[in-house]
Amino acid sequence: MPIDPQNTFLTVQTGLAQLSTLIVSYSFSALGAVILLVVGYSVANLAERSISAGLGHIHGFDATLRHFFSKIARYAILILVVIMVLGQFGVQTASIIAAIGAIGLAIGLALQGTLQNIAAGIMLLALRPFRIGESVEVGSIAGSVEEIGLFATKLRTADGIYILAPNSTLWNQPVRNFTRNGVRRTDITLSIGSWNDMDGAQKTLLAIAGAEKRIRREPAPIAFVAGLGDTTVSLTLRYWTAAANHFATDMTKRAKQAFDSEGISIPQPPPEAPPPEARKQ
Repeated sequence: MPIDPQNTFLTVQTGLAQLSTLIVSYSFSALGAVILLVVGYSVANLAERSISAGLGHIHGFDATLRHFFSKIARYAILILVVIMVLGQFGVQTASIIAAIGAIGLAIGLALQGTLQNIAAGIMLLALRPFRIGESVEVGSIAGSVEEIGLFATKLRTADGIYILAPNSTLWNQPVRNFTRNGVRRTDITLSIGSWNDMDGAQKTLLAIAGAEKRIRREPAPIAFVAGLGDTTVSLTLRYWTAAANHFATDMTKRAKQAFDSEGISIPQPPPEAPPPEARKQ
């Protein structure tokens, strides 16, 4: 069958016209995509710096939390820009958003425990039930806080043991912070014989408390009778110190030495009964 030159020319001309239209169309789409990427990347960086700087002006706002929120804003803008770029080339963005949502849901279910720790870490950093350097007790965990992260908190116990506690564990239990208020109360109780002068013993306790410079004068130390036994009287000395000096004032030893010097006797335990064999002899 002979080829019609005129039809062939028309077919080629039509194809070239369609190709030219596609090239022009995709050229504009590519140019728009490049512009979107450049502008979106610049906006994402600007948003990250602005949020970080704005949160940095808030007194006491944690640096880790500031970094976290600024990064979240940056990546959210970048994801939005990528979706807009794909839309420039005719991709159905609704399906992309649905796919991202499904992926996010799957990741959330797979990392449920990790996300709980992140949420708890944000709450710990925002509400600050404890800070670095403070001594705390949370359930069975006790120690000095060394680092608060988004996933876990590092502590060191009084005997030097390293503890890495998940944030969700620390957030879901009552926190006892021994350092936050700056002062701590101490009670020491000693028993003396009931034949001793109770008023004199109380004055002796107050005198040794007054001689210790690390004991606060306000609230003033007090000494009182805490209990009575058959042959004993229990006296308690109550005083306040700075939290850092709580264990530094060994007042029990000083009270014992003062009682010895004042002739205030501490009752001795009764002698043990002799064994039956000894009684028979």
